[in-house]
Amino acid sequence: SSFTILKAHDGTAFIPMTYSIVACDVERGEVGAAVATGWPAVGSVVPWVEAGAGAVTTQAFTNISLGPHGLALLRDGAAAEVVLERLLASDPERELRQLGVVDMSGRAAAHTGDGCVAEAGHITADGVGVQANMVERSSVWPAMLEAFEHEGGELADRLLAALTAGEREGGDVRGIRSAALIVSPSAAGERPWARLFDLRVDASSSPLEDLGRALAVARAYQALSAGIAAAGAGDLEAALEQSARAWGLAPDDAHVALWHALVLMASGREDEARSLLDEALRAEPRSKEFARRFADSEPGAPLA
Repeated sequence: SSFTILKAHDGTAFIPMTYSIVACDVERGEVGAAVATGWPAVGSVVPWVEAGAGAVTTQAFTNISLGPHGLALLRDGAAAEVVLERLLASDPERELRQLGVVDMSGRAAAHTGDGCVAEAGHITADGVGVQANMVERSSVWPAMLEAFEHEGGELADRLLAALTAGEREGGDVRGIRSAALIVSPSAAGERPWARLFDLRVDASSSPLEDLGRALAVARAYQALSAGIAAAGAGDLEAALEQSARAWGLAPDDAHVALWHALVLMASGREDEARSLLDEALRAEPRSKEFARRFADSEPGAPLA
């Protein structure tokens, strides 16, 4: 009975009745995972991604340890199917688990135990695995794969498109409360903790929309960092290009607006700079004090 199952598992086992995707884009050199669920803080439990190793999602009546153990096997060079077989062999309650694994060669493997809550299933293709349980209907995971394969752009965009398609098809039968997206570089020799994106929405009535906004802001700050680095190297043309891109991605972010204004000022475009600076200071008055302190420090010298 359900009461027997509840007694047999600790509380963490019930966090991620959910849907997820693991994928490796060999050409772009990226590996990642994305997930959404009706329980909060799914990003702390389900997705496991390591640069140069691969990605694992562990869900349903979740055995969290399968995530790091799977990454260890991938790190040692085991193929996705071998990793899956070893993880399942080590787990006496494998029929309650759902797993997705992808390796650096783009091989994917997945498992849905007979004890997972309906609707439950998985699908794999070259470089991608999709897993879902306790979802509205059995068309959820095929819809996710189709969206992933047809979406253009970077891996992060394709992962988010898959989650969105899964929700559009019905998603978690309880609705969704949290979502997460992790993308790492896949090249051998990368620091294992390296991240291109590590984004989580832990409790929201619209986690996928929030995740999309977080992705845009993350890209804005990546561009901003590149612009600051270019300014520090004396390349104001590149600095202006990157800070403009950052502002375009996050036009309502006062910190991004401040930095773009400083780069405009350093580039001799004072009228534009002062107008944008006024906007930034109205949005966040403390930005003036930040700019003063930063200008007094060594990193701020190129823009002072």
